[in-house]
Amino acid sequence: MKNYGNLIRLTSLFLLMAISACAQSANNQSRKQKVPASYGYILQPGENVPEFSMKLTDGTEVSTNDWKGKVVMLQFTASWCGVCRREMPHIEKEIWEKHKDNPDFILIGVDRDEPLNVVKRYASDMKITYPLGLDPGADIFGLFADKDAGVTRNVIIGKDGKIAYMTRLFKMDEFNQMKEVIDSLLKQ
Repeated sequence: MKNYGNLIRLTSLFLLMAISACAQSANNQSRKQKVPASYGYILQPGENVPEFSMKLTDGTEVSTNDWKGKVVMLQFTASWCGVCRREMPHIEKEIWEKHKDNPDFILIGVDRDEPLNVVKRYASDMKITYPLGLDPGADIFGLFADKDAGVTRNVIIGKDGKIAYMTRLFKMDEFNQMKEVIDSLLKQ
């Protein structure tokens, strides 16, 4: 009986170590990510997120100060972007539906330089339920990427306020890696 108790403790310890190693691996992967210059970003993983605020389509004003201690996904998008339209159903189903009730997670689609009526119609057409924010003049976009660079792109921000992961266009392997990074950050 004594050996059985030791076996359970040893097995538990092994499982905790394995879980910790997986979480640390995903976190290290995000912090070591080298974003190609061709992505057009002016910030890199590990850098602090610049402060900004924006208005959501429902009139709510949000700010980076509201996000302290939370994992945040910013999806830069626009109604005219065909790649965005391919990616958004995946974001809705695989990220938003999974994490929307988690108080430590925020997802905002940041619509690049389009008027409110267009953004609302876009959300309705795409059947997304995550919030969309307005970015007149693409000023928020310009904090992260060259204003001449395109959308779709995602920026994942850790609870520490630093950029953890960045994507460009919609590549399933990169998207899946982004989901792993989000899951890992939420476990920290």
